[in-house]
Amino acid sequence: MRSKIMLVDDEKDIVTFMRDSLEDEGYQVLVAYHGEEALRQLPEQPDLIVLDIMMPGMDGYQLCEEIRQHVSCPILFVSAKNTEHDRIKGLMVGGDDYIEKPFSLKELKTRIYAHLRREQRNAYKAYHRMHAKNLIIDTSAYEVFYQDKKIPFTYREFEIITFFVMHPNQVFTKEQIYEQVWGIDSFGDSTTITEHIKKIRAKIQKYDPSTSYITTVWGVGYKWEG
Repeated sequence: MRSKIMLVDDEKDIVTFMRDSLEDEGYQVLVAYHGEEALRQLPEQPDLIVLDIMMPGMDGYQLCEEIRQHVSCPILFVSAKNTEHDRIKGLMVGGDDYIEKPFSLKELKTRIYAHLRREQRNAYKAYHRMHAKNLIIDTSAYEVFYQDKKIPFTYREFEIITFFVMHPNQVFTKEQIYEQVWGIDSFGDSTTITEHIKKIRAKIQKYDPSTSYITTVWGVGYKWEG
C-alpha cells in the first residue's frame, strides 16, 4: 500500500512542486492550503504530514497541537523561520522534524523516507519477527535464521536486510540505501553498499543457494525479491 503524505502550506506553487515530486516517488498526496482544510482531511489517516508554520488564520504551531489530538503520524515542519526558538517550539508542540525554507527536494524526500521507515520498523518490531521466503528476521534480537540455523550478519548488513524486507520489490539506488541505513548526516561513500550486498548474498547462499533475494537492477540499483 502506498504511503499517504499530507502537505499543508498556503503557497500553492510550492505545494504543487512538492506534490508532483512526491507523486513521482509513488506516494499518495493530500493537499491543504490552510488549517481548517487540513483538519477536515485527518480522517484520511495520513502516514506523514509536511506542515508550514506561517499561514493565515491558524498557524502551523496551533494546527500541530490540534492534529496531535487526532493522529500520531510524523509531522515535518517547513518554514522560513530559522531561529533556534522557532525550531524548539516546533518540536515542543508535537513536531518530529524541522526543515528551513528554502530546502532541496532531495533533503525533503530523504527525511520523509527516514521518518516513514522508522514508523514501519516500529510497527514491525511490535511483531518482532518478519518472514521473507525461507528466512526469518528477528528485529528484536537482530538475528536472521534459515530454518533453525542462524546466519551471522553485521549490524549494517542486518539493517540493509531489514530495510529491503520492509520494501519488497521496490528498486533503490545505492545512495537511497545508504541514506536510509547510515542516515543523511553520515559522512561516507555510498559505494560501500555494493560490498555489503555482496557479503549479504554470499552469507545467504551458503544456507539457501537455490533462492534469490537481492536482485541487481542494472543502471539503477537493487531490489528485494519479495
